[in-house]
Amino acid sequence: MDLTHGGVKIACEMTKQLDKVYAYDIYNTLKKENKDLLLRYNVEILSNLEDIDNDTLIISPVHLPLTYIDIENKINKKNNNYKFLTHHDAVKIILDYWIEKTANIPKIEITGVKGKTNSVFMLKEILTSYNPLILSSLGAMLFKNNRKFILKKNISITPASIIETVKLANRISNPTCGVKPDYKNVNYDVAIFENSLGSCGIGDIGLLTNIAENYPIANNKKTASIAKKQIFNCKKVVIEEETLSKYYKEEKIKFKDKINTYSLNKDNSDSNLVLKNVDYSLNETKIEVKYTSLKTISNKEISGNIEINTFAPGKHHVQNVLGVISACLTLDIDIDLIEQGLNNYHGINGRTSIKKIDNLNIIEEVNPGINTKAIKNSIEMINDLKDYCIIIGGQYGITCEEIDEKKLSNYLDEISENKNIILTEELGKNILNKTKRKLRFIENYNDAIDLALENNKNILFIYRSNYGEISKR
Repeated sequence: MDLTHGGVKIACEMTKQLDKVYAYDIYNTLKKENKDLLLRYNVEILSNLEDIDNDTLIISPVHLPLTYIDIENKINKKNNNYKFLTHHDAVKIILDYWIEKTANIPKIEITGVKGKTNSVFMLKEILTSYNPLILSSLGAMLFKNNRKFILKKNISITPASIIETVKLANRISNPTCGVKPDYKNVNYDVAIFENSLGSCGIGDIGLLTNIAENYPIANNKKTASIAKKQIFNCKKVVIEEETLSKYYKEEKIKFKDKINTYSLNKDNSDSNLVLKNVDYSLNETKIEVKYTSLKTISNKEISGNIEINTFAPGKHHVQNVLGVISACLTLDIDIDLIEQGLNNYHGINGRTSIKKIDNLNIIEEVNPGINTKAIKNSIEMINDLKDYCIIIGGQYGITCEEIDEKKLSNYLDEISENKNIILTEELGKNILNKTKRKLRFIENYNDAIDLALENNKNILFIYRSNYGEISKR
């Protein structure tokens, strides 16, 4: 069920394991080329749920706007014996052979509301000698001997994209046409997967960055925290202590032997890793952490201190750094590699990065999932800096997670008296109509940037970008 979010890929792959596979296009958005693909794989496309047989395995994404009870009621058959799986669960089944053949290769799954992509590329810098295979919202990539192979640029972070990434990497490793994938010969020594709304449970390490906003999903029947609970299916779990205690009280007890936590609060005695000291800078922030009784993948418990210098101009960036350090320690990565890798990390162009034009700074916070909390974090980052213009804009219809316009408008009303703010594009226009204070609006974001530079202003550019707009990443 749900062919929009990777369902076509999952249905086709499932025909290799099941005698009969059906597909149901709940949103009626199936394109002709995908319909033809399903038919080539002998997938039967259903027109309504009543055509589903008894004793059926039903696979749907965690954010489907129907509960399992809703589905059973719509099918409306007696003595039914249905088993339900999420798309995440199905991907683990489909990749079972790959998981077995690459058992010696560490796998990291990353989910959360914010910080996923930055965490992926911090890990990439640390694990560069491992020739990492990566799936992120910036694309599927393979790094080999300091060379980057772009497997696919415009790819989603739905669970099914992990299947595609693994197969694309296999073609690089085994270019002979017609060879059935056996995954005995691969060109990577670690795999890092950014995953939307949860985890497939294939990770040796599952990193949950945060629940910055517990936004509703599944037509308000679930929340982000419920979906991301799938992270606990991984062998070891790394999670912020405050997030664990707030949203996952049962899991904190049930999975205590495989959880490592981190915290920005140095006095949080429940956390395995805490921030002891931080000295913020736009270009290089000095971070000191202490870790205690941290459980590693090799079943050791370790304690110690790390001091690193890296690109982390704001509090939310430091939070991401703590998660990445915790994940690497859990994976038994050498401290020297962690320090060196983070020192080499300078942000991501088109995500969080800093550009210089003459003597002026442009801080870019570009993200398809920017929400009110992320905007607050970014603005707080420059509170002590002078001569800044804040440009906020972007597009809608990019992710399942949309912006609470009322909340953002109220926040901008609170701070606009002391801040130089320009709104731009679709998002800016919507916010402009809801703010009480009269904020400046410029249709084109390039014109807004040019105006700020002409007035000799540094810029904080907060932009909600479309996945397809590669140049704005």
